[in-house]
Amino acid sequence: MAQESPKNSAAEIPVTSNGQLEDSHEHSFNRDLKCSLPVGLGLSETKITSHGFDSAKEGVVEAGQFPSSSASPKPSVISPSSAAASRLAGQGCDLIIPTGGRAQQKSGPVVLADEVKNPAMEKLELVRKWSLNTYKCTRQIISEKLGRGSRTVDLELEAQIDILRDNKKKYENILRLAQTLSTQLFQMVHTQRQLGDAFADLSLKSLELHEEFGYNADTQKLLAKNGETLLGAINFFIASVNTLVNKTIEDTLLTVKQYESARIEYDAYRTDLEELNLGPRDANTLPKIEQSQQLFQVHKEKYDKMRNDVSIKLKFLEENKVKVLHNQLVLFHNAIAAYFAGNQKQLEQTLKQFHIKLKTPGADAPSWLEEQ
Repeated sequence: MAQESPKNSAAEIPVTSNGQLEDSHEHSFNRDLKCSLPVGLGLSETKITSHGFDSAKEGVVEAGQFPSSSASPKPSVISPSSAAASRLAGQGCDLIIPTGGRAQQKSGPVVLADEVKNPAMEKLELVRKWSLNTYKCTRQIISEKLGRGSRTVDLELEAQIDILRDNKKKYENILRLAQTLSTQLFQMVHTQRQLGDAFADLSLKSLELHEEFGYNADTQKLLAKNGETLLGAINFFIASVNTLVNKTIEDTLLTVKQYESARIEYDAYRTDLEELNLGPRDANTLPKIEQSQQLFQVHKEKYDKMRNDVSIKLKFLEENKVKVLHNQLVLFHNAIAAYFAGNQKQLEQTLKQFHIKLKTPGADAPSWLEEQ
């Protein structure tokens, strides 16, 4: 070597008394050095270190201590792009080829590690697709509002959706009025009950007007009782209409929103395909047209599926709406008519017909004996 390396016990080479290498170690050293040297690299360009293989790098040959000729040499790390790989493999040297990561050292056959997919690249690809889809849909919406773009319209389905939205607003108005009536009736019943208690108290303290106060007390208490029965029927009507409006109809309108989003995507990719078909057809545009055709077909299938789902939901909703409102409107009419006619028996019979159970005052709270 050009410069003499400092003496190290780990790199000492035993010699004989006349200065020649021992035959027992000469063959092992030459074989290991030959397997470790890349092709085209002279001995003067080779750096021999005395430390272990923990920090081995490509292009660095490291020679450890050779205690005996029978010890098997440790594998050396070489560059996979070197042309000497095939030659060294033929000479019995163990090769370790790193693939995309830090070099690993192990003895044995050639090891090829599979490259791991990068999650960041997958997320970046998803963001790219989402951004492209959002851009196309936004452009389609703006074009439709400006009157420049065309849109796909199902006249029969669109008419049914408009009727559903209009009915939802009307049902919400009925729901608000029924809730107002329930609140006002509750206040009236509460006032009648208090008035009946006041008449009953005066009936006991005013002997000369005992009967008159007693009649009025009984009348007010009876009205309060009938009012509570009517209040139960109205609250049952409100609960059923609320379920119909805010759950059943709202669920159908959510499907309608998904259908409208699918329609916008379908029209956006349809417009994109039409623009590509109007342009020139060459080697550069044909792959784009084919890719656009595939995306158009995917969104067309999605649009057809959502349109079918909306049609089915509208059909079932109409049947359910007619059944629910028929029962609730009959209940509301019979209860109101029986209450204002003073027919207490008919009013109670109406509640039994629709399986409505009234909550008696204090029924929710258990008695002190039940709590023990």
